[in-house]
Amino acid sequence: MTIDNQPILSQYKIFCETNKPKTQQIAVEYFAIFGGLDICIDTDMPIYDLIQKHILKKYKSLRYDINKLTHDEASYSSILTALALGDRRTNSAFKHTKVSFDHGIKIVDELCDLKVLKLEKSLQKFSGIDDQYTVSEKLIFISPFVRFWFAFVSPIFKGIRDGDFDEFRTRYDNRKSVWSYFVFEQLCFEYIRYNIGEKNIKQIGRYWDDDISIDMLVKTKDGKTIAGCCKYTNSKIKKSELTLLKERCEKLRIDVDVYVLFSKKGFTTELKSLRGEELKLFTVKNFVQMI
Repeated sequence: MTIDNQPILSQYKIFCETNKPKTQQIAVEYFAIFGGLDICIDTDMPIYDLIQKHILKKYKSLRYDINKLTHDEASYSSILTALALGDRRTNSAFKHTKVSFDHGIKIVDELCDLKVLKLEKSLQKFSGIDDQYTVSEKLIFISPFVRFWFAFVSPIFKGIRDGDFDEFRTRYDNRKSVWSYFVFEQLCFEYIRYNIGEKNIKQIGRYWDDDISIDMLVKTKDGKTIAGCCKYTNSKIKKSELTLLKERCEKLRIDVDVYVLFSKKGFTTELKSLRGEELKLFTVKNFVQMI
């Protein structure tokens, strides 16, 4: 069994072509766990049954593959778990694992070289505020499956190894409602690249500091600035989300030409009435266009 380290969209296309999920929502939620793993799954089955069949009961062989990927270093595993369960910031992960910044950065560099992680920097240059302080970088797992492994399997491997899945079930149930969010956000970025055209994008990423975060910022080669918000919840996005995004951009002195909102369940009638050249609305259903 191999673990894919291709770009996220390539992995998503392979996943959808191999497993043929009935909807893009199903695709995202199953991909957030099995993405990057070269297996065929039945997406009509309950997700926990698939986890048990393809991951928990195959722990030993999968751990061998993971160990090859991370060189079986304990310090690698602890940092990867901190990143998978935390806010993805380097400083937070180092603090949680009690490693020095210099040692932690060395490990991160090695994991990036191994194509387990990739580094992400806040797009602070988009802000019109002078003299901003430097914020901690963040890290992205290249494979959704590897992220899942270090969040739920690696920290409690002894029980899983011995065939006891109760603790896993409890930990997973506590986080499953929000687990797909980050993968959804990653695919939103891919959709924007697809929609605008990669060749027309000068810069794309996220903004964060200690007080404010913006899910998506884009600068196009023709000089337009796009700001976006991604919400993977079971309710429709309201106008208040657009208002909040505008307020954050104004506070950071970012002049925005176009706002884009991504939703799992759609938008309220009030928000849809505002759609136009300066507001674009997309849902998870739009992802089918990329496949």
